Formats: sequence, structure tokens, C-alpha cells
Amino acid sequence: MALWLLMPPSVPAQEEVALEPVVVTAPSTKEGSIDSALGASGRDKADLAVQQATTSDGARLLESVPGVSLYGAGGISSLPAIHGLADDRLRVQVDGADLTPACPNHMNSALSYVDPTRVASVTVFSGITPVSVGGDSIGGSIQVRSAPPEFASASDGFLARGEVGSFFRSNGDAYGYNLGATAALPWLNLTFSQSDSWSDNFRAGGDFKPVTPGREGGSPIPGDEVASSAYRGSRRSAVGLALRRLDHTLQLDLSQQTVDFEGFPNQRMDMTGNDNWVLNVRYTGQFTWGDLEARFSYQSTHHTMDMGPDRYFYGTGMPMNADAKTRGAAVKGNVILSERDVLRTGVEYQYYTLYDWWPAVGGSMGPNAFWNIDYGQRERFDAFAEWEARWNAKWISQVGVRSDTVMTNAGPVQGYNNALPAWEVDAAAFNGSQRQRIDYNWDLAALARYTPTPTQTFEGGCARKSRSPNLYQRYAWSRNAMTALMNNLVGDGNGYVGRIDLKPEVANTVSFTGDWHDAAGAWWGVKATAYYTYVQDYIDARRCDLGQCSTANLTTTTGFVLLQYINQSAQLYGGDLSGRLLFAKADAYGSFTGTGTMSYVRGENLSTGDSLYNIMPLNARLSLVHQFSTWTNIGEFQVVASKTHVSQVRNEIPTGGYFLINLRSSYEWKFVRVDVAVENLLNRLYSNPLGGAYVGQGPSMTTGGIPWGVAVPGMGRSFNVALSFHL
Repeated sequence: MALWLLMPPSVPAQEEVALEPVVVTAPSTKEGSIDSALGASGRDKADLAVQQATTSDGARLLESVPGVSLYGAGGISSLPAIHGLADDRLRVQVDGADLTPACPNHMNSALSYVDPTRVASVTVFSGITPVSVGGDSIGGSIQVRSAPPEFASASDGFLARGEVGSFFRSNGDAYGYNLGATAALPWLNLTFSQSDSWSDNFRAGGDFKPVTPGREGGSPIPGDEVASSAYRGSRRSAVGLALRRLDHTLQLDLSQQTVDFEGFPNQRMDMTGNDNWVLNVRYTGQFTWGDLEARFSYQSTHHTMDMGPDRYFYGTGMPMNADAKTRGAAVKGNVILSERDVLRTGVEYQYYTLYDWWPAVGGSMGPNAFWNIDYGQRERFDAFAEWEARWNAKWISQVGVRSDTVMTNAGPVQGYNNALPAWEVDAAAFNGSQRQRIDYNWDLAALARYTPTPTQTFEGGCARKSRSPNLYQRYAWSRNAMTALMNNLVGDGNGYVGRIDLKPEVANTVSFTGDWHDAAGAWWGVKATAYYTYVQDYIDARRCDLGQCSTANLTTTTGFVLLQYINQSAQLYGGDLSGRLLFAKADAYGSFTGTGTMSYVRGENLSTGDSLYNIMPLNARLSLVHQFSTWTNIGEFQVVASKTHVSQVRNEIPTGGYFLINLRSSYEWKFVRVDVAVENLLNRLYSNPLGGAYVGQGPSMTTGGIPWGVAVPGMGRSFNVALSFHL
């Protein structure tokens, strides 16, 4: 196949080739439309352009999608949540590849590897996720794609494009650049891109804590400075090769991300280095019977953590290393059965290995290296089949089934030394246990779309989705307080202990969406979604009563605690509302459009009566968009209610309500684009509802150098400017 693709198609100069007419009958689709797939919503390049100029965090491109919120983490590593379910509970794909974190704090999440300026579209399946895009997830799917390869036309023979851009943001003195180049023939495409970004600690809208000592070198940390929020040297480089012959394309992409440092104000550690390589090979072909896609991906990550300059730990550091590899392969086909019916079917495979060890540093933290996870393995085999039928112009249905087999295992471990019983006893118990687990999971999904008139669309369905625990939830073995604090996936400041016998989560979801709009879809529209999810064997936490876990740990209502993962029952329910209205439009002054979104979700632990952790409170975002030729102006008003439903088992910190005003403007002229923005115009001081607990400075292994109960604040006022050139 590869040799055949390398041969450019040619026809003798004087020879005429007569082709028999070919008629292909298939269900009509809106090619390239993000919302054409059942259950999907998203943003394309035009929608993303303004956000791309104001962030170095790929996850922030999802902020305006109804139902999506973001867990706070490092400056380039936010974790998306869909309807209250986040991180591993979502399937996140970058150009079709499933990228896996390699960190006990999930600092190197899949979207942290994304350069926002290279993203061409994002698609979110937030309600009922079709089995063809789901798998090993219960909360939905996110697909982030870069632009497809562009080839020269036969008449031109050669195509060359290039772009370069830079930005500056006043809050944190953040700056960076991006560049890209493309050269193409009618059958060959070569691309290169690179970006880099830096930022100091950002400032909140006012003092959220006392002025405190603790910075390396003894200088104080101001009351409005969010310590351990800086990042530097976030370099992302990629090269791509694409070959095309007729209706067949072969793509090979190789990318690297290197982060020199990234602080995490809601974790006990900082990321002191991350080197990630991804190889992604993809074949797509169009046939008379449908289309075929085959993919292979390989990810290699080396990750290091330690105390950054805003922290200290009894005069020493606490280095932590992780090496991981992910191999993935998939073959998928869309088979046109008839003018009405399409069958989607495929198989997928993923094999993930993890080594997580913490080198000895002396004293009680030696003479051994501490092995958090040694030769952790997670192997997954998937197969699915999905039938979509277009019964008539009004009705579309989709039914699918998916089988997931997940096998996990881990090797023997050891503590820093054998003199401390908490390490010796725990390691012996873990090593003597049966650690291999095999989960046989299956998913079902049924959706339907009804379009009674050109101005109304209704969509609904139900699904059963399943997801097996990750390696840290099963195999983080130590009940020692210090080492348990290092295993924290959610940024709440608490310590976590794994449980080998955790069962897979099973979510049962029903969802309904109504969409009302004008016939042309250009003047006005309102879209509303309601959903309910019941999760059997939801992986929550209970207070630890083993090892160093004291009696007080079981009853305290303040401070940080030690927890152990446990299966319980949970429910989540809520709704999303979005709309748009074209107020006015004229050649003299352009158009004025109002847009808005509002989301609400409630999460409850049915086994204990507690609230689920990190659930976004009621929130809304209203915008007025002025468009005049290539000039765009946006005024945005964001309001968030108080977070009062909190996880008591975690001593989650409540947050107050707030509102923000953001102003953005962009102008394009020929090959130049300029973006300017003022975010948090009024410099409001507020706590991020999903930002976690502030432990980013001082002796972060104890209270973080400040009293317990301080939430990580949001960013204060920032003046942003970005400039880009493209040819």
C-alpha cells in the first residue's frame, strides 16, 4: 500500500482515458459539519480563532461548549469535565489517538499536549455517546483534530503555505510563539509546526491569603500571587507526511512536547520535566461500498516531579519519576448497506505500561527507591457494531453495541526502607495479593433524531456505558500519609490509597435535546438538553481507617484527610441551554448577534447521601458579538453561582458566586491577524469552583504554608495581545 501511494498518479500525455460512469448511492451527510453526527456538538476553526489567541491550554478551547467545564490544574493542563464527569471518565482523542497520562496527579493530560493554534475543530459527545466513538468511558467523548492535509491542485502543481505568530498576556507576563509551514504536490504533503510558551505565577483579583514567606531564597509571596502557577519551556513540535492517490490517503505524524517546568497550585508537587513523543499513522480510503480507516499510534512519556521554587520540604526535595508507553491500533469501516442503512464496525486495541518510582533522597526516604507502581499494565481489546438508518426525511435512528475487555496488572513494590512498618507491611500485603484483574465490559447506545419541520429538531436516547479503573486507582498501595498525599488525581489536597478489587463503573444515561431555529439557521436558535445518569459502582472515596489513618481522620470536618477508593452508587442530572439571536445586520455597520449558554448539574452519592466532588454550580455565559467585514468584537458576561453542594468525605471547600466581564477584538487584513483582549475587566477576586485546594507554597507536604480552607482563585485582570502572519 505504501509503495503504491508513493507513486504519483500519471497518465501518458497523448492518451485519453475513458471512465465508465459510477453512481454511488449513500445517505446524505453534511460533509465536515461537526453537528451532523448524532449526539455531537462542537466548534470549528472560525469559532475557535478568538480563544486560540488567548490561551496556551488546549482544554480551554472547550469552555464555550454547553455542558463542559474545566478542572483547574497547571497553566497548560486543565482537565475537561462533561456533565460532572471528568478525566479518565471521558474518552479524549487527539487526531484520533487515545493519549494516556503518566503521573499520579495526572499532570500530563491528553489535552496538555495540544497546541491550541493548530486545532482545526473540536467535537464533543456530551449526551448519549455512540458506541463508535465511545469505549472505556462513562462521561462522553472529546475529539480534537488538527487541519487535514492540503494538497496542490493538478493545475497549480505546487502549494506552499506558512504562518508565524506571537502573543503576550500581562497577568503572569506570559508570552510565546507559534509557527508552521506546508509544502505540497498533488499527491504529497509535508508539514512542520512548533510553538513555545512561558508564564510567571499569575495574580488573583486581590489578596486571597496573607503575605507569606516560603519562596526559595527567602523572598515573601504576595497575598494576591498564586504560587506554583508558573510554567516555562512548553515546546510542542510536529512534522507530518501525507500521501494521496485517488481516494486513498496515508498520513504519518510525529510530534514531541517538552515541558521544562509547570507548577500546580492544587497539588503537593510540581512538574519539573515532561518529554512526550507521539507517532500517529493513519490510512483512509473511499470505496464503492463505503470507507475504511486504519490507525496505529505510539506514545512514549518520561515525566518528573519535585518541589518547585515556591515550596520546600524539610530542606530536601522529593523527586518522582514515571515512564509510560501506550501502543494503540484500530480498524474501522463504514459500510453502505442500502440507500437507507449504514453499518459502522471496527476493532480497537490499546496496551499501556507504566513505571512510577521515587528515587531515594536520604534519611527515612532511603536507601531504596520507592516503587509506587512497578510494571503497571493496562491492556484493552474492543469491538463494536453500529447501525444507522435514515428512515425518511424526518427520522434517523442509531443503535450500537460495544464489547470492551480490560486486563490490568502490576509487579511487586517496595518502600523507601524496611524500618518503617507502614511501608514494610503494606508492601508485603500488596506483593502477596492477586493483582491481575480482567474486566468484561459492554456498552449499548440507542439514539434517534426527529425533524418534523425545517425549524425544529428533537434528539434523544439512552445508553449503558462502562469504564474500568485506572492503574493508580487500583495499585497505589501505600497507606503512609506522606506517600499517599502524592497520589491525588483531583487536586483536593488529600491523600489517596488504591484498591485492587475495584469494579468497573457502569453508567446508565437518558438524554433529550430540543433545537428550535429559523429555517435558514442564520437568525435565531434555541437548544435545550436534559439528562439523567445513574452510575453503578461509581469510584468515590471513603475515609481511610488503615495504616497511619487515625481515628480523627474518620470524623474531622476540616483539614486534609487520607482516603481510599471505593465502589458506591451515584447519580448526576441537569440540563444545558444555549441560544443565539441576530439583532441587526446592515452593510454600513455589520451584524450584532447575541449568544448565550447556561448549564446546571447536580451530583449525588446515593450510598452515603454525600455530594460528588468538583461539580460545577449553575453558570451562564452571555455574549454580544459585532461582526463587520473582517473585524470582530465580543463583549462577554460570565456568571457563576455559589458552590454549596460539596463532598463532605473530602472536606471539599465551598466557593462563592461571582461574575466576570471579558472584552475581545480581532481584525484580519490580507495575511495579518491581530487579537486584543481584556479578561476579567473589573479585576474581580473569586475562587475557581473547580480549582481545588490551594497547597502551592511553603511546606506543601503539610498545610501548604497557609491555613486549610483556601481555594485556588481565578486569574485577575489580564491584557492580552496576539499577532499572526500567514501566507
